[in-house]
Amino acid sequence: MNLVPSGCKTTPVPEPSIRHYCGLFGVYGHEEAVFLTQLGLYAQQHRGQESAGIVTTDGSSLKRHAGLGLVSQVFDRRKLEELRAPTAIGHVRYSTTGGNTASNSQPLLFSFAGGQVAIAHNGNLINAALLRRGYEQVGHIFQTTSDTEVIIHLLAKPGHQHKKHPLNHVLGHLQGAYSLLLLFPDRMVAARDPLGFKPLCLGETKCGATVVASETKAFDMIDARYVRDVEPGEIVTISDAGVESRRFGGDTGGRGASCIFEQVYFADPSSLVFGENVHLVRRAMGTKLALEAPVDADLVVPIPTCAKCAATGYARESGIPYGRAFTTSHYAGRSFIMPTQSGRDHAVKMKLTVIKEAVAGQRLVVVEDSVVRGTTTRAKIGALRAAGATEIHLRVASPPIRHPCYFGIDFPDQKELIANKRSVEDIRAYLGVDSLHYLSHEGMLSCVKMEPERYCTACFSGNYPMDVDEPVEKFSMERGQLRMFT
Repeated sequence: MNLVPSGCKTTPVPEPSIRHYCGLFGVYGHEEAVFLTQLGLYAQQHRGQESAGIVTTDGSSLKRHAGLGLVSQVFDRRKLEELRAPTAIGHVRYSTTGGNTASNSQPLLFSFAGGQVAIAHNGNLINAALLRRGYEQVGHIFQTTSDTEVIIHLLAKPGHQHKKHPLNHVLGHLQGAYSLLLLFPDRMVAARDPLGFKPLCLGETKCGATVVASETKAFDMIDARYVRDVEPGEIVTISDAGVESRRFGGDTGGRGASCIFEQVYFADPSSLVFGENVHLVRRAMGTKLALEAPVDADLVVPIPTCAKCAATGYARESGIPYGRAFTTSHYAGRSFIMPTQSGRDHAVKMKLTVIKEAVAGQRLVVVEDSVVRGTTTRAKIGALRAAGATEIHLRVASPPIRHPCYFGIDFPDQKELIANKRSVEDIRAYLGVDSLHYLSHEGMLSCVKMEPERYCTACFSGNYPMDVDEPVEKFSMERGQLRMFT
């Protein structure tokens, strides 16, 4: 089995912080597929900023280019021309299992007895370490430290290849969260786990080409129309024969696990996620927050940028004017992606500048979408105090995050979570605000349209949608390799 690598080394992230997972995009049957894929990835850059990659097929063989960095850094016109073909899949990555290294950049490209296959994955497999150990014990050699590679080892197993539907059988071995794009020389395949943790949707270009993306914002970028979501437990095969669908996995009894954090934080406000516009959901959360936690104030202001939607809802419901407390630099990058706390602090200072004249002497309602560790929020509150705000009332448009996520959000160490074993009053004192209120769990779920049992809210509630017997730490596979050879 041969992996085609690309790129250069980087430094692993030593401290947990709130991170996105990944973004997928694919186009089947378009003469400009590779350029559309670049645009689709660019539209989803917010979902991962560590690496980017594209694999294309001309109908007979696959080509790949991937590397560390942003889409604009990895691809230039020459690289795109070299990849030119009518079908392509792409990926932007934030690592949740396996470090940010060149070999882990996706899509991964492999050759095995069945031919070539490329794979792009959004999610986290909780049984990846168990599966990997089993294959290593019988002599398989892994060329990445990503959980994604175990899927290819499963697919390449001769006994699985002889099944009527090999991919159905392979996916039945996986536990955890996965939305997948696979590319074979003659077809593209999209699949979503039976509980539907991560979003994945189908679209169509004006010329009739089929497109697949994590978020519908990518369709808007290329003037494609949204058709429907890939359903939980569905495999969609796109080929010259058309679009075919089949089911895999057992009956979940109406239970789902769509990640509520997509609506709270991850997804772009312009996207449809799990059938709802993200901006409208967040605005409703802000409205509910105003009903749950009213306060006398002069101005409602959002921090960070993605809290604007909730702040709009809070201001409209409360009757308190909506205002700006910060200017935002679009060139500083997103603070959560920085590898160290000092780097995140500097990124916040570069990105957000207080408008002193707007906040001096004002009683502020500050709206946040979430508070994870509290360090950057505390710095922003301190900046508002220094600018002369007389009162600061923090309103958080989601419940306290008290539990680790094992399905693709990178805050796995419970000790790092500010709400872990701390009261709201303790958090208020640490952040230095006059009052603090989180949106209730029930209030959050009242703002989305699916039934509560269709969402995963484990990071808030601790009620995991499946048993997690052996949690996989982000760098555990790297450490395992180190022990093997020392």
